[in-house]
Amino acid sequence: MFLDEEPSRRRRFWVHPIVSQRYRKGHFHTLYKDLRLHPEKFVAFCRMSVSTFDCLLASLHTVLTFMDTNMRRCISPEERLIVTLRFLATGNSFASLHFEFLLGTSTISRIVRHTCHVIWSRLRETVMPQPKADDWLRIAEGFNVSAQFPNCLGALDGKHIRVKKPPHSGSRFFNYKQYFSVVLMAVADSNYRFIMVEIGAYGSTADARIFSASRMGDRLRANQLSLPESRRLPGYAGPPAPFVFVVDQGFALTYHVMRPFPKRGLDVRRRIFNYRLTRARRYVECAFGIVSSKWRVFMSSIQMDPENATLVIQACVILHNYIRIHEASSAVDMDDFPLSAALGLDGSQPRRPGTAGIAVRELYADYFFSPEGSLPWQRDAIRGSFYYLLYLLVFFILKIA
Repeated sequence: MFLDEEPSRRRRFWVHPIVSQRYRKGHFHTLYKDLRLHPEKFVAFCRMSVSTFDCLLASLHTVLTFMDTNMRRCISPEERLIVTLRFLATGNSFASLHFEFLLGTSTISRIVRHTCHVIWSRLRETVMPQPKADDWLRIAEGFNVSAQFPNCLGALDGKHIRVKKPPHSGSRFFNYKQYFSVVLMAVADSNYRFIMVEIGAYGSTADARIFSASRMGDRLRANQLSLPESRRLPGYAGPPAPFVFVVDQGFALTYHVMRPFPKRGLDVRRRIFNYRLTRARRYVECAFGIVSSKWRVFMSSIQMDPENATLVIQACVILHNYIRIHEASSAVDMDDFPLSAALGLDGSQPRRPGTAGIAVRELYADYFFSPEGSLPWQRDAIRGSFYYLLYLLVFFILKIA
């Protein structure tokens, strides 16, 4: 050995004495059986019921099963799934989970990445299939019943997911909210389930540009989404209206994408349209809220590189749909959504509308203003939003003064 060479680092233990106690003191081996005897505690621990967990495990059991070796026993599929769900449910670091489950930190990292990949690849076609014409019609009927917005195919929006700054990434992941993120672009239905998602875009990119460059944006422009043919709005004698996706002012107005009127110079008819569009659009906001409250890994920065963070986001999206399908989900109080979004007071900047969508938006505005398409309470809602705007104006004047 040369004098300037450092001796190679040797491992002190083949298995650390603390890790060797996993079968006696690890969370999985001490809690799992007891949690199954108390369903409410199991839901708090895994964010799903015992029956849903069993169905999920049965779907993934084959690809989560590994072989024992002469050196050590493999980690069971149940433990792999529990460790991953606990990471997604709490957002705890791998080092923290190491002391809870008594597994190596690098082992937990590999388990989480592999299980998230398996959840996405094995369940995507089952719980989030590409809609066909009949599926789009069912989705539109759901919006007509729940939000009184006919011919609506889904609510589209983007959510910024915090990630740690990737090395040598510059400002690509630094968004306007002043943190590093990747974007979850999603379309949600009236049951708060995700229909289509696009994950992994840079946080510095605007929603309109992300959607335009995404696969679902390309397929929408190429008419490859199997959208239904235009049809007349219920009880209305006007021309047939195309099926549309509802968005906020951060997106471009097109033939199949409806955004609200700019907040300046709004008359009653346009205010009513913005109100009705917002009632449909907030379903995707509520879907994002449900995902974030259940999978609290979204509450803090995901300490992974963007590629692995994308795997985590994909798994949460699939698990969200899986639970919505297999469990009777509680209703969301839509009255908690602020009227400021309907007025365009959310801070977004209006964009120049596309000529292809102007006539469509005017058609929907005429319908919502007509006796056939109006709602009994919509004028009261608009009147309330006017007072809300007046209150904000007075508040800011007094604050400046």
